[in-house]
This record gives sequence, C-alpha cells and structure tokens, in this order.
Amino acid sequence: MNLTRCEMGNRQLMPQSEPATVLELRDVSIELGGKPILNHLSIEFWAGHVHAVVGPNGAGKSTMANVIMGLAGYTHHTGDVLLDGEPINHLSVDQRARRGITLAWQEPARFEGLRVRSFLRAAARVKSEERLRFALEQVDLSPDKYLDRAVDSTLSGGERKRIELASILVMEPKVVLMDEPDSGIDVEALQRIFDAMRLFREQGATVITITHSQAVLEQTEHAFLFCCGQLVNKGSVEKISRYFGQRCQACEDVSLEHIAMEEVQG
Repeated sequence: MNLTRCEMGNRQLMPQSEPATVLELRDVSIELGGKPILNHLSIEFWAGHVHAVVGPNGAGKSTMANVIMGLAGYTHHTGDVLLDGEPINHLSVDQRARRGITLAWQEPARFEGLRVRSFLRAAARVKSEERLRFALEQVDLSPDKYLDRAVDSTLSGGERKRIELASILVMEPKVVLMDEPDSGIDVEALQRIFDAMRLFREQGATVITITHSQAVLEQTEHAFLFCCGQLVNKGSVEKISRYFGQRCQACEDVSLEHIAMEEVQG
C-alpha cells in the first residue's frame, strides 16, 4: 500500500501505545494513626518492566507496597487495587501470594530451626533439589554450604537477603515488590540484588523497587516520584533521577514543585 506524505506524517505523530498494565492502584487513600498516608493515589505498573518508586521519607512508598500485599493494618483503604484488571481488595495475603504477588522486606525474617532447604522448598513452584540449588547459585551462595543452614541469626543480613532473593526466584512470581532492597547490606550483596532484579525480569516478572538510592534507581527502566501520598511525576529514570540532585524536604519545596510543574507543562 502506498501512503501519501500527509498519511506518513500522521502515522509518525500517532502516540505509541503503552505496555500492558499488570498492577494498578485506583484512587487509593488510607489513614494510619489518624494521619493520611496515601491520598487518592492512582498509579499503573507496566507488565514485565523494572520500576522504581522514589520520594522523601513519609511519602507513602512503603505503605503503598503494604496495601498492594494486603498486610494486616493496611486493608482499610478506600479505592481499588487491581491485578490484571481485577480488584483484589477482598483477597488475603496468602491469596494475593498465590496470584503471584510477593514482597521482599527491608529486613528479611529469621526462622529459628528452619533450614534453608525447607524455606526454599515451601516457596518453590518446582520443588526439586536441582531447582533449589540453582536458585542459591544465582545469588552467589554455595548450595553445599547453605542448604542445611538455619534461616536464623547465624546468617548475616546480606546472607538472609540473598536467601530471600533465592526464595523469590523459585517462587516465579508475577509481581515482585522490593522495599529498600539496599538497606543494611554491603556492596557485594547489593550487586547480587541487581543481578536478581534482572533474573526476575527475565522470568517475566514485574519488579517494583521502593528506594532512596540513586544506584538502585539506575537499575530500573521506569520511575515514579511520590510526595505526601500522591504521585507527582513519572517517566524515564533520567528524568526522575533529577530528584536526587534537587532533594526536597517537603512538597512545597522548590525541587519537587519544579519537577512536578515540568510534567504538567511537558
């Protein structure tokens, strides 16, 4: 088919369609201790992407993750959480996990007496020994050394973080929420986290990192900027990374206002 110059120009001007949305919060608000934390938040996360959520302390980033996961104390919100277009407000934590949502904690849990092998097998979609060993190898932990260790205080924070990442790998989730993934770990462990983020994406997962770190942000593909429980900007990593160079203390500060106004005017 031959196109006229005008038709070709119109095709070039047509906006590119966005990727499919896997997870959405629609007009979500929640108060904790009588204080509003999320304020009519609406946000969409694209399927198969690695996203970052940044913003000052108290902006509502971790609260959003807890609402998505349906944790106790975070289910009384208004608005909807949708997975693949279907509301999941009524689902328990376990039911959401079975639908493919998981949360990596800032401080991974300890389980006295529980062996790493049992911990991984409980989470695994494929429960073979080979699969468990493969997952530990991917986070640079020796299966021979760690499978029979307990998930307890004898492990360092970095070791527990890596074992948690291995448990997510064997789980093969649809959505991975990572709350402050670089919290309290060394540089080597941080690199393993970056490697795991890429592995999650290669498995088809959508990764959502909540972070205060420029280094973590740079490992992502798309970013959101929060302040006072609201989404004030979104876009490329390069665009949102300017927040770190113009760090605000509150929403009325020039840095956030300037970045937000660019979104409105752009």
